Amino acid sequence: MKKPTLKAPKLKAPDLSSVAGGSRTGQSLLAGVAVLGLVFGVAELRSPVAPEAGATGKRSTAQVERTSLVCPPPLQGAVGSTNLTLFSPEGGTGSAGTGLLGDVTRENVIAAQAPVQPAAGASAAPSGQPSAAPSGQPSGQASGSPSAAPAPVVDARVKLDKPGVPATGPAANTDTAPGTFALATGNLAPGFTVTQTTSSEQGGASLSGTRCAPSGTSFWFSGASTDGNRVDYVTLVNADTLPAVVDLRMYGDKGLIENELATGIAVAPGSFKTMLLSGLTKGPVKDLAVHVVTRSGRVGASLHALDGGKGADWLEPSADPAPSVTVPGIPADVTTAHLVVATDSTDDADLKVQLSGKNGWFTPAGKETIHVKAGMTASLDFQFTAETREGASAIRLTPSDAKHATPVVAGLRVDRENKGKTEAAWLSGGSPVGARASVADDRGGQTALLLTAVDSDAKVRVSSSAGASGGTPAAKEVDVPAGTTVTVDGIDPAGLNGPYALTVQTLSGGPVLATRQLTIPSRDVPAFTTQQLRDDHATVEVPQVAADPGVVLR
Repeated sequence: MKKPTLKAPKLKAPDLSSVAGGSRTGQSLLAGVAVLGLVFGVAELRSPVAPEAGATGKRSTAQVERTSLVCPPPLQGAVGSTNLTLFSPEGGTGSAGTGLLGDVTRENVIAAQAPVQPAAGASAAPSGQPSAAPSGQPSGQASGSPSAAPAPVVDARVKLDKPGVPATGPAANTDTAPGTFALATGNLAPGFTVTQTTSSEQGGASLSGTRCAPSGTSFWFSGASTDGNRVDYVTLVNADTLPAVVDLRMYGDKGLIENELATGIAVAPGSFKTMLLSGLTKGPVKDLAVHVVTRSGRVGASLHALDGGKGADWLEPSADPAPSVTVPGIPADVTTAHLVVATDSTDDADLKVQLSGKNGWFTPAGKETIHVKAGMTASLDFQFTAETREGASAIRLTPSDAKHATPVVAGLRVDRENKGKTEAAWLSGGSPVGARASVADDRGGQTALLLTAVDSDAKVRVSSSAGASGGTPAAKEVDVPAGTTVTVDGIDPAGLNGPYALTVQTLSGGPVLATRQLTIPSRDVPAFTTQQLRDDHATVEVPQVAADPGVVLR
């Protein structure tokens, strides 16, 4: 049998001229449709593109490119002077960045949102390229239109030039000085930190220090008071371009304190408000926990305490409520300490109390536990003598029953005494330094670094930067046994001139909490302030992605 011969049919191109509306435009549109049909026809026959190697959903890390911080209004006028110190550790990559600090005003806040402008006189076009302006018109100005308004510029109070060297300057010297905000971009953004320190004579010599923090929507402070000679107040600073509405939720030993004046507090962009707690608690309350929470917008929140001539300082914001809390930074020569624990939970909290010692965590006699009722505060007092002190220390609170773990926050007032004169600082529940943490405004011969290993042995690297006006950076590795607090000595840079910065990096082992203690005695008063070093979150996780044209067919 003869095999049949198969011939492919001859295809004739369609005559588009016979199609209604077959003008040149119509023909072009139909031709375009035909081409798209071919493209998608091919796409339908192809399997989706396989993801590139390594792009299978795993995350990678990238450095932050912009960091913003907010500082409270300074204590100024006749009672004190305030310095602000900026620092970025070395190691940041990318383009040369900008670091600055300015007052929180509406104009500055708006200017901070604008991209960085080229230096005055810089040409927008490469050398040798023709101007984009039409002939006869000035370069950069469109024909027949007025010149564009220059971009707003932040009125900077302090500028940071490069990583590894701090910059310092004074705050506004008026009683109505606003808060400040700090901004770092490019290679200055990773690890950027700012410290505000005030030397005050109000009611007696004292130091008030605080680490400036990012704007947020929730802040906890434990250990405030409106009892006796206490004058405590909250500052709310809005360094954003959107308005904020804030509530102050105050908890005492009898529960939540209701007051309409503490709710719906409006803070306009580029402004701040100060709220005196004694006007909100409806009477003296010895032990207060304050939860600053926003209904809308973001603010920088701080709380300052003044106890007559017995001491003053900013309260450290506490870590978020958790079943277990560690409060680091108890000085080696502490005389008394007052612990305030709070919960906003509907359940009571029963907690074991431990102190870090030379051989690890131990339970203080007569202070073994603390019971915190639901939605209330509870307190515990400690007395220390030369015989009972074991050097610098920390307090750890853990659930008495692991099956009944209630989230709490904690704050600790610590007092030092010399020749009958006292000074106080307020510590808080802390968080580990993580990969790296820094603190600025350290002073030669007046700085101590306290390291506490919470669960297991750890090793860290402690680095001291050059001073703001000179000095040789230094570094050393430190072992921290589990349950102990180690005081690091010999950390001042050689040839120091001006304030410097400390950086702690975790090398191995378990989590480490770190605090910087700055002591500047004045007329026999052991004036001091303590700040925690917290993870600088210099990197963020980003998902890996791959191009996949097949996604249009799914």
